[in-house]
Amino acid sequence: MHKQTLRQVFESKKYVAIAVLIFAGLFVLLLIISGFVFFEPHLLLYVPSDRSLDFSLIVAVAALSGFVISMSIFRLKMTKIGVRKTSSGFIGSIIGAGAGACSCSSVGFAIVSTFGTVGATATAFLTNYEIPLRILSIGIIVITYFVTAKGLQQECKIQKDNTTNL
Repeated sequence: MHKQTLRQVFESKKYVAIAVLIFAGLFVLLLIISGFVFFEPHLLLYVPSDRSLDFSLIVAVAALSGFVISMSIFRLKMTKIGVRKTSSGFIGSIIGAGAGACSCSSVGFAIVSTFGTVGATATAFLTNYEIPLRILSIGIIVITYFVTAKGLQQECKIQKDNTTNL
């Protein structure tokens, strides 16, 4: 089921390009927000060994988001059922991408400045649970993938390939 769905979506270079662009944009944005990219004194990507799990989770969230959003856009264009039914793909990816962003220093200071004690409490919570939140976000995006793939199979009438049983 998923092999045929993926083949149908990504046989068009347009959807591959959308997935790559979304991945690259989210990846760079999340790296900057998380403090892995430095601009002074020159452009530098630095991943300390104790934060390699954070980096890996950022890569996973960005890659899965690009994948699922491009599938959702394909579903939206092919089925013409409207944004309401395909919104789960976008919402899951937005939750996934935004999970760890609020705990970072620059965003955290803005939240604390704006919301005071409540903002400080929220920032402390997000900082302490950044890794579990990103793992939860990956789970949400994976569920979103399966829902989108199932919807594409039903709405686009993808036939099962019985010649290959893997």
